[in-house]
Amino acid sequence: MTITAFAEPADSAAYFAARLAFHTDVADVHAALTAGRADFTLVDSRSTAAWDQGHVPGAVHMPTADIPRLAAGQLDPAVPVVVYCWGPGCDGATRAALVLARLGYRVKEMLGGIEYWIREGYEVETWEGRSVRDPDPLTAPVGAADCGC
Repeated sequence: MTITAFAEPADSAAYFAARLAFHTDVADVHAALTAGRADFTLVDSRSTAAWDQGHVPGAVHMPTADIPRLAAGQLDPAVPVVVYCWGPGCDGATRAALVLARLGYRVKEMLGGIEYWIREGYEVETWEGRSVRDPDPLTAPVGAADCGC
């Protein structure tokens, strides 16, 4: 088997620039939140039962089905939105981002969702308080502040 043809450099640059306009990752969201320089609202689009299991501290809970009803009352249209759901095996954040974009919000999807947030060792919040699990060495560097990417 051979690899299909490679795109021209200009086409690759356009594609990857566009991809970065639509996606962010948990490390970048965490860095922005902990540095106090988050210029976005973080939205958890999962169900109430999922939210109650644990969510990113400071996130706004807005299940996808409720976004059309809740967005105008909870989101500032001038502030971009980053949305997350369960993880890479779930299209929930993509569906939520589509709804928000159709409502006129600038939106990005947080790749990895709450799964990778937890796997990378970041704090989660429940009604019982906040907690942190040990980072998964398959997803987060061991003994380093970041992955270097």
